[in-house]
Amino acid sequence: MSIPPFSVTYDYRCPFARNIHEHLIEAVRAGAQWQVEFVPFSLSQVHVEEGGTPVWDDPDKAPSLLAMEAGLVVRDRFPDRFLDVHEALFAARHDQGEDLRRQPVVGRVLDDAGVDADEVFEAVTEGWPGEVFRKAHEAAVSSHQVFGVPTFIVGDAAVFVRVMTRPAGDPELARSTIEHVLALMADRRELNEFKHTTISR
Repeated sequence: MSIPPFSVTYDYRCPFARNIHEHLIEAVRAGAQWQVEFVPFSLSQVHVEEGGTPVWDDPDKAPSLLAMEAGLVVRDRFPDRFLDVHEALFAARHDQGEDLRRQPVVGRVLDDAGVDADEVFEAVTEGWPGEVFRKAHEAAVSSHQVFGVPTFIVGDAAVFVRVMTRPAGDPELARSTIEHVLALMADRRELNEFKHTTISR
């Protein structure tokens, strides 16, 4: 099938975002010729009450933004290292049970991926990664009414997806998983919700 350019939202706290982004990473590493944008989205901001202080303007919420902002620095300044850092930040949170609000944890992920953590944190303190994060989140909400992660965005269509599997090193599974989602978006737009009542193990 012909794959149009698409975007997928993420927040490192979400296990379902971890699953789908592992599929994306595995397939891209194996040579999938997709034009895919990795779009940051704040689950913390989603839960701010109407009229409340946005997370980007609340100093108490700064630690919860750190990993996402660090990832954006890598995405935009060290793109050749992004997939490694992106995958490792998810792994630190969900496989290793680390607290991504702690700078030493994020710093260790960066260093292990071959990225200078001090340089990344210096960029975070400059403020521009927070602005990039905020603009991406607000654009997703205003243009497509995005409410969570992971959400696939293709043209004017946006679909929130929960995939239960991880690729487990299988690039063909990864590619087919992503392309099945995209095919449903393109071919079955009348399908608004499809959810199993139980989870098979």
